[in-house]
Amino acid sequence: MEKFFCTKDSPVVEVKQGKIKGYFFDGVYRFLGVPYAKAQRFMMPEEPDHWDGIKDCLAYGKICPILIDPTPHDEIKVPHRFWPESEHCQNLNVFTSSLDPEKKMPVMVWFHGGGYSTGSAIEHVAYEGDSLAKHDGVVTVCVNHRLNVFGHLDLSMFGEKYANSVNAGIADLVASLEWVKDNIEKFGGDPDNVTIFGQSGGGGKVTTLGQTPAADGLFHRAIVMSGIFSFHGDRKEQDPKAFALEILNQLHIDEKDVDRLQRVNYRLLIMAVNRAARKFEKQGININWGPHRNDWFLGSPEEVGFRDHFLKIPTMVSTCFSEFHGRDSLGEKSEIPVPERERIIKDMYGQRVGVKLLELFRKTYPGLNELYIQHLDTVGRIPTVAYAREKSRGQAPVYCYMFASEVPYDGGRMPWHCADIPFAFHNAHVVPFTYCVPNHELLEKQFVNAYVNFAKTGDPNNKYMPHWDRVTPEHVPTMIFCENTEQKVDYDDELMIYKDQNTERFEFSIKTPEEEGDGSDWVY
Repeated sequence: MEKFFCTKDSPVVEVKQGKIKGYFFDGVYRFLGVPYAKAQRFMMPEEPDHWDGIKDCLAYGKICPILIDPTPHDEIKVPHRFWPESEHCQNLNVFTSSLDPEKKMPVMVWFHGGGYSTGSAIEHVAYEGDSLAKHDGVVTVCVNHRLNVFGHLDLSMFGEKYANSVNAGIADLVASLEWVKDNIEKFGGDPDNVTIFGQSGGGGKVTTLGQTPAADGLFHRAIVMSGIFSFHGDRKEQDPKAFALEILNQLHIDEKDVDRLQRVNYRLLIMAVNRAARKFEKQGININWGPHRNDWFLGSPEEVGFRDHFLKIPTMVSTCFSEFHGRDSLGEKSEIPVPERERIIKDMYGQRVGVKLLELFRKTYPGLNELYIQHLDTVGRIPTVAYAREKSRGQAPVYCYMFASEVPYDGGRMPWHCADIPFAFHNAHVVPFTYCVPNHELLEKQFVNAYVNFAKTGDPNNKYMPHWDRVTPEHVPTMIFCENTEQKVDYDDELMIYKDQNTERFEFSIKTPEEEGDGSDWVY
């Protein structure tokens, strides 16, 4: 087969709405920017329009506008890319090695990170689905959808028309899965074997869909990567109506004319939202975008328990060792003598707590540099273990992992938020830091085969790694992906609880900039 081809009529696939043309390159058919839905602002998605002729799907579709432009940094760890924006962003990218409907390959549908307010299906270089398609026989689908004010502004107090505006972004995801069910067979995929997976906010979207009846039957396995957190703090949540009214006030719109919000230029809307957010934040009130519980989305498992249907879905959950905790100014950690490491930890946490942390850390991670105590994540690991235990009470298997491979970069780092993404996508070769991870080629094989086997069968076990046991309500086996990958059972409970209860708790927040031109630090 040719290395590349794209003619006037090939490769062409006929989906429900009409014919689309992609291109073939290096063993993979790529169809980019495929429309899966359309929607008016704040409204539920509908099927996209039908078209005549052949629609070119040769470029990524537009991404949802974000409220705060990020300030770039550290592309070594998480290379990013950006793209033109539009609130009409309901499009997806399909990567497949075959267009034979009889192939029945497993399908993996990716929901990007960035919370519910930012990010896109292409923002990380590592999100590209071509390697999974080429090497692992998986049809990979990456989804754009509405975010922030476009996907999660609660206007329900203004009438039935806006009853589910707060969940419009999640409704887009349901629509994308409906598109997959209707069309993925034409791309060699099996509509009855669909795995949804996502990291950070994308992981939250996965578990949210498990609590959304409209998504029932549209996916069959779930992977939640660093998507379960319990952040601490005493900041108040915003009152939805007060926030909506302040946005209207910023735009000089009377609440009786709320429908005018649907017609405001999207850039003016963003400016009004940011100004309203600043006003509330100065009062210590958080503006948190995301789904809200109602008759359509039944609430998070932590609040209302797992739905019976979701308990029947095989699930994999994970965290990274450091998540958001990885920076320090200590220099090359391996060159600091052990007595000096001990002194630093005791100075940092106090004599009593420092001594106990050293004891528990050495028991949990023997041989690992003690200075990584300060980087150890608890806000993700503790609730993730609790989530896994509770979900294991259902009929379907649950598996848990921790990415904990020391990275000899920048004085020594432990895996940060997003560090496992390139390994899971078989894309370690496109992200610079992976080349200094010990045993990175074997580690990628372990990751990829775990993900692909799980997508195929609901069981991540494979020949490249030790046996991986499923979680039970009594015990949580964790596969620790590192230089010498191994499984441990209930191995870090004591350390996690002690650190969480005896050290300053981490509070995550992204502040709205004082001026529209200011940027925000990206963390996804």
